[in-house]
Amino acid sequence: MQYTLKKSLGQHFLHDESICQRIVESLPNDIHNLLEIGPGGGALTKYLIDLPFKNYQCIEIDKEKMDYLFHTYPSLTGKIIHDDFLVAELPFDENFSIIGNFPYNISTQIVFKILDWKEHVDSMVGMFQKEVAERIASKHGNKNYGIMSVITQCYYDIDYLFDVPASSFTPPPKVVSGVIKLTRNNNPYSITDYIKFKSFVKTAFSQRRKTLRNCFKSILPAEKLQGEIFTKRAEQLSVKEFVDLYNSIYP
Repeated sequence: MQYTLKKSLGQHFLHDESICQRIVESLPNDIHNLLEIGPGGGALTKYLIDLPFKNYQCIEIDKEKMDYLFHTYPSLTGKIIHDDFLVAELPFDENFSIIGNFPYNISTQIVFKILDWKEHVDSMVGMFQKEVAERIASKHGNKNYGIMSVITQCYYDIDYLFDVPASSFTPPPKVVSGVIKLTRNNNPYSITDYIKFKSFVKTAFSQRRKTLRNCFKSILPAEKLQGEIFTKRAEQLSVKEFVDLYNSIYP
């Protein structure tokens, strides 16, 4: 049984077996429940189905790929969710981990969905476009540092694991990929209102070339914008400085 490539879904199939194995081996050893996002042709799946997880599920939006997986790996019966991950419900009653070779066109949305599920997702090992992977892992002062860097690092420790060349895929994408690992850090900054904090960070980065004072002057009174920190740009603030600033404005 064959399947077709759907460019509309951002599909690039990983065929380098050594890379597949490295990604799977990067998972933590103590996982009980695992969700694979976008198994596609089963590049990672074939290494996952025989591992001793308590529960394994994969979620696939493409019905043709589902049929292929069922035909090729009969043991997946009952383990494939036909849905769009971005609108899916929680797949397990207990906490779980995530793995995937993520479509470039929705990879940022996938990260924010994981953040919406942060109380339930203990860890993630995923492949992204290298630029996106670097953005997630970037530290302050770097040009890649932005909204996703700050928000993700508030809730997860991030390890940039390795690059994946375009030649590892069929068809080869025009960019290099990168694999990163997220490990939940149990909210060390004690952020109580995730939605409000995320909006605050987005406002800070809304005009990257301008100072924080310019970014916030339309929503905060002048007396709250007098500190020296407001002469800086958002990319100059560490994650802790962002949280401290947020807490000073919204005590």
